[in-house]
Amino acid sequence: MKPLLLASTALACALVGGSALADGDCFDPVAAWQSREVLRQQLEQRGWAVQRIKVDDGCYEVRGVDRLGNKFKAKYAPASLRIRKLEIDFDHGEASDYLDDGRKAK
Repeated sequence: MKPLLLASTALACALVGGSALADGDCFDPVAAWQSREVLRQQLEQRGWAVQRIKVDDGCYEVRGVDRLGNKFKAKYAPASLRIRKLEIDFDHGEASDYLDDGRKAK
């Protein structure tokens, strides 16, 4: 009985843990990826200064400073260059600067 319980517990942990880890991953085929330089140019057109672009969990991870001087860390899908995650340390300005219609961010 103990081996069956141990095996089922290990399987349940692996399934739950694996799905939690995969949430931030990108799964675009490498052949479909756009270059880092294209992403860099898009961000610089927004007024963001890019410090580093690297690959992490299949996504492009970008670190830099936004147009207001706030540090940011973002993940982009490498094929579409669509943003998947954005973290900003607001030292200047506020979160509402990122909303198109002037709403206050929560």
